[in-house]
Amino acid sequence: MQRGNGGAPIAVQEKLTAEREQLRRLDDPVELHARRDFTPLKVEQTVGEALDQIRAHPPGGRIIYFYVVDDDERLVGVVPTRRLLLSPANARLTDVMIRKVRTLPRTATVMDACEVFIMHKFLALPVVDEERRLLGVVDIELYTDEITDLAQRTSYDDLFQLIGVRALGDQNEASSWLAFRQRFPWLMCNILGGILAAFLMGFFQDTLDHLVVLALFVPVVLTLAEAVGIQSVSLTIQAMHRATESGRSGRLVSLRRELSTGLLLGFTSAPVVALVAWLWKRQPSVAGTILLSIGLAVTAAALIGMMLPIALSLLKRDPKVAAGPIALVLTDLTTLFLYFELATQLLI
Repeated sequence: MQRGNGGAPIAVQEKLTAEREQLRRLDDPVELHARRDFTPLKVEQTVGEALDQIRAHPPGGRIIYFYVVDDDERLVGVVPTRRLLLSPANARLTDVMIRKVRTLPRTATVMDACEVFIMHKFLALPVVDEERRLLGVVDIELYTDEITDLAQRTSYDDLFQLIGVRALGDQNEASSWLAFRQRFPWLMCNILGGILAAFLMGFFQDTLDHLVVLALFVPVVLTLAEAVGIQSVSLTIQAMHRATESGRSGRLVSLRRELSTGLLLGFTSAPVVALVAWLWKRQPSVAGTILLSIGLAVTAAALIGMMLPIALSLLKRDPKVAAGPIALVLTDLTTLFLYFELATQLLI
């Protein structure tokens, strides 16, 4: 089996290169992908005259909408195919066209066009210049297969990379040794985190000896914090995909938003667990400690999950590969420290 410079099979490298090229295509100006073989209709025409023009100059591709322009080629309306066919021949286009037209500026990217297709369910979009002159038409059929495939690959890649496994393509093309090399470093990260967590719990052995009940709620406290941490990592990586450049002010806004979100998540979920602890063990002080611990731990996890991908990106490291495992370790250690330190200070 032929292998490239990085040790991976050439077929896998070629696949990854193709996917990176597809991602770059999403930043292309949409004007580069617009069809020019459309048939613009004139605003002064009747329906009959418009149909005659369409027969004389049939548009290429699938007919979806017909765009109406004035004498300066500026877009003034759109006529859906059904409305054009069913309207009387002597009706004027100005009476049957839709004047409010959703357009794409020539500076829009392919990603912008895809977002409009998804949000507004259009089948085609006109591309216009600064003076609203019609430059071309973007048909959703040009993108459906490409974007669907890309979305599926990206979803799987992000899912695996978030837990520390870089996508290897076809498993039949990836050797066991290559799979091991890709996965073992992040397994070691989790092992190290577990060992550090065990030492941390040993540091609070006296607290556990006095209050064994605290150990019963360690799993739920950790689970809540880890879930929020991974959510924040995932959302931050998605935001970084959409914005390749993030200024300092933008990061500060994101930091404040994630802090608020973490507080809301923490102090909304914490009372549920605290109530169960109180009803089960009838120890209000323990329930109060659990409530405060979960609230602070979830808030900290949200901040860790947001800041870690940004920090890794600034250090020229791929956040999709490293952020998930590292965030879990930091979240576990932070959560356990807050949980047992608060218990030590409040209950002993």
